[in-house]
Amino acid sequence: MTTLSLLVNKSIVRQCFRCMTTMKKQSPGEYCLELVRKNDYENFLCTLLLPKNIKAAGFAIRAFNVEIAQVEDQVTMKHVGQMRLQFWKETLNSIYDGLPSKTPVAIELHRILQKHKLSKRYFKRLIEARLDKLEKSIFPNIQAIENYSENAVSSIYYLLLEANGIKNINADHAASHLGKAHGIITLIRSIPYHAQKRVIILPQDILMKHNVSSEAILRNVKTTAVNDVIFEVASCAKQHLDEAILLNTFKKSKVIFLPIVFLENYLEELRRTDFDVFHPQHAKRNGFLPLQLLWKKITDKFSK
Repeated sequence: MTTLSLLVNKSIVRQCFRCMTTMKKQSPGEYCLELVRKNDYENFLCTLLLPKNIKAAGFAIRAFNVEIAQVEDQVTMKHVGQMRLQFWKETLNSIYDGLPSKTPVAIELHRILQKHKLSKRYFKRLIEARLDKLEKSIFPNIQAIENYSENAVSSIYYLLLEANGIKNINADHAASHLGKAHGIITLIRSIPYHAQKRVIILPQDILMKHNVSSEAILRNVKTTAVNDVIFEVASCAKQHLDEAILLNTFKKSKVIFLPIVFLENYLEELRRTDFDVFHPQHAKRNGFLPLQLLWKKITDKFSK
C-alpha cells in the first residue's frame, strides 16, 4: 500500500471515528438532517416540506449526496479525491449488501432501504458523476454540463420519486429536466467560488464563441461579452426549468419538485443584475424562501 493510500485510509478512519462520536449525541437520521441543513440549506427547506412518509428518505438521499459532493472541495490532490469516492462506492455496496459501515449516513440509508425500494444505480450515478468531474475538470460544451447534471442532480429526483412510489413517465421527464436546470444553475452560482480556486467551469465552446478568455472570468472582468456567456448558459437552464414546470402535472410529484421555486428566484435575480454572477446580491440568503416554499406547497401552483 502506498504512502498516499495510507494517508487517505487514515483520513477515512478519522472521519468514521468522528461520525461514531457524533452518533452518541445524535441518531443517524438527526445527523443526516443536520448535515443537509449545514451544507445544502435550500434543499433542506424543500425536504422539510416533503410528505411525512418520505421525509426521512429525502434527508438520507440528500445527506449521501452532500457527502460525495464535499469530496472535491476537501482535497487538493485528484488521487485523494478518487480514493475517497471509491470509499463511498464500497460503502454503497455494503449498504445494499445489508452490512452498512459504521457511519451515520450509511446506517440511515440502510434503514431507509428497509422501507423504500431505491435503485442502487442512481446512487452509483451520483458517485460516477463526481468522479468524472474530478478527472476531467472542464466542460467542453453545454451538452457536457447537461450530461453531468443529469447524473449528479436528476438522479436525486429519480430517487425521491421512487421513495414516494411514483412511476409516471411525465414525472420522470420533469425530473430529468429539473435536474439539468438545477445542475446548470448550481454551476453558475459556484463561479465566484471556483474563480478563487482558479478553476473554470463554464463550457469552453461558449467562452470561445463570445471570445471570452478564462482569465477574464477568473479576474471578474466586467464586459458585455462575459455577461453574454452567462446569459447563454442561464438560458439553457431556463429552457430545462420551463420544460420541467410544463411536465410537472402529476400531483404526487409536485412537492418533490419544490426546488423550482429557488431556481426561478435565482434566474430572476441574475436577470436583474444583468447576468453578473459576482454581484453581491447573489451572496445574500433569501429570508422569504421558507414562506415562498410553504405557499407553493399549499396552493399547489407554479409559474407555468
